[in-house]
Amino acid sequence: MRTYLELIAGLKELKRQGFVKTHRAGDTGIGKTLEDLLGIEENNIPGPDGEDTELKAARKNSPSMLTLFTKSPLPRGINSMLRAEYGYPDVNHPDKLALRTTIDSVDFNTIQGKKGFMVIHKGDKIEIVPGRPPTKFPEMPNPYWNKEDFEKSIKKKYKKSLLYVKADYQGKGSDEEFHYTDAYLLEGFNFDKFAKSLKDGILKVDIRLGLYSDGRNHDHGTAVRIKPSLLDECFTGTKVL
Repeated sequence: MRTYLELIAGLKELKRQGFVKTHRAGDTGIGKTLEDLLGIEENNIPGPDGEDTELKAARKNSPSMLTLFTKSPLPRGINSMLRAEYGYPDVNHPDKLALRTTIDSVDFNTIQGKKGFMVIHKGDKIEIVPGRPPTKFPEMPNPYWNKEDFEKSIKKKYKKSLLYVKADYQGKGSDEEFHYTDAYLLEGFNFDKFAKSLKDGILKVDIRLGLYSDGRNHDHGTAVRIKPSLLDECFTGTKVL
């Protein structure tokens, strides 16, 4: 596991190298390539990528949102019920249901022309509330996270700091190339600021229930995402490296 100083040394070397070819085609290529070049093994663990530093990367001037973390809602198995209840035919597998949607705390979204979901704070829980009652599972509970568990997971992921790296890019698909040029250190993850950002709609929740190419169900993980330009809304300090 890389220390913060090792990560910084690696980033300086990458900046000197110039453009490097992506190690994976698609949106996740920028992060995968950076991790590989810094010697970080790809993982799905809840802790940081480095010894005490989480690493994130983004293309410059990209409208894409940054995933802060993924955490499945409770109770266990609720995402399968959501897919069956509110899903729609997948483009590539019309006989199977998918459910991909972005929601926030400002208002209900729309899914396939119908009222979708909204995130609300309710006591010690953060809930995903449907805009129309379930019919296949009339007793289905609202998906939720316990605030305490949510906070613990976030603080474990961002143990000390977030190292956010931006890159110039050229080409497309498997021929895309990146030049990692800018880095920012964000310290002091603040759960109160995070909770306020969630309430204000700055943070988004992505339900990502898709399918593998062979038609099997695939849960990509329920993601909490943010525009990179608003990252300081969740941290107490930002420093340009």
